[in-house]
Amino acid sequence: MAGSFNAEGFLKQRLEWIESHKPLVHHITNYVVMNETANATLCLGALPVMAHATEEVEEMASQAGALVINMGTPYPDLEVAMLAAGKAANRAGVPVVFDPVGAGATAYRTRIARQLVEEVRFTAIRGNAAEMAVLAGVEAEIRGVDSLSVAGDVEDIASRLAQSLGCVAAVTGEVDVVSDGARVARVFNGHPLLGKVTGTGCMATTAIGVLLASGEPYLEATAGGLALFGLAGEKAAGASGGLPGSFHLELYNALYIVSTGRKLKGIRVEMV
Repeated sequence: MAGSFNAEGFLKQRLEWIESHKPLVHHITNYVVMNETANATLCLGALPVMAHATEEVEEMASQAGALVINMGTPYPDLEVAMLAAGKAANRAGVPVVFDPVGAGATAYRTRIARQLVEEVRFTAIRGNAAEMAVLAGVEAEIRGVDSLSVAGDVEDIASRLAQSLGCVAAVTGEVDVVSDGARVARVFNGHPLLGKVTGTGCMATTAIGVLLASGEPYLEATAGGLALFGLAGEKAAGASGGLPGSFHLELYNALYIVSTGRKLKGIRVEMV
């Protein structure tokens, strides 16, 4: 039976808090979309910082409202920085969201992702079905960073991963599935054009990070961040004429409008 979570009311309250407090969201992310995730953070009302150097990541992470770790372009120094920042955030009680980009595509990425979830306590993990299946020990097929197939039910994968790691697990797709191991939220917002522009998955992870900075409950914050981003995608699609280039530009505008104007009608989240 569907729950009574009022996602629109929850997001309105959280966005008001974000606007007034302007939390710092520390990103250790990939070079492909660093500009996009920084702009998304600003449009959502928070402050971005992209600090990757091992000499400063621990200090920066401990001062942040949330930490986003995205391993989209991994290399040895970044691996060290991600681990150091994650552990510093844990010590400071800062929520951490992980985007295991391409986990399962190569042995190197898979090792890094597994090491991170073993050594860092993540508040939330967001990935496509194949990436999340790999972390849950379920057979999956991935090409590059794109999910091709998974063996098993997506809700079961999310619940299993959440239970084993003590976090919120978000499997994104046509319908996003979010679980804390006991409850499941389904997010129905989104648009196919989000799959035609590089970095929208990373931006969705950023939206989760911004919402996590506003505090618990983290299941609702994670689902709310995905719904907010998906709603912005729907609005951007309507304003873009169906063209990916125009959609990319309109996505920033839509994120800003739904966040600052609290134009949240159309949010669709089901709690089960």
